[in-house]
Amino acid sequence: MIPLTRLTGARFALNPDLVERVDCTPDTVVTLVDGTKYLVAESLEDIVDLVLDYRSRVVAGASSYEHRDSSLTRRTRLTAVPAPDDLAVVPLEPRTN
Repeated sequence: MIPLTRLTGARFALNPDLVERVDCTPDTVVTLVDGTKYLVAESLEDIVDLVLDYRSRVVAGASSYEHRDSSLTRRTRLTAVPAPDDLAVVPLEPRTN
């Protein structure tokens, strides 16, 4: 989440993954992917910096994640379950209309 300030002075946090665009008209307008718009006090450059900082923190956090010992979390390959002999699969015939 990135902290932003409405023109009224109220602070709020915004999920930057939902931002579609940021316009300066001359006020800064943040438009979300669902069409919601927010007038904010921050400049376009400030919002871009906040989003880049947020994304860099996400990437840094993901790269520092410790992986578990692979011998403890061994996964098996997915395989098809064979049908029992008494439930033989009969192919469907194509429809004729």
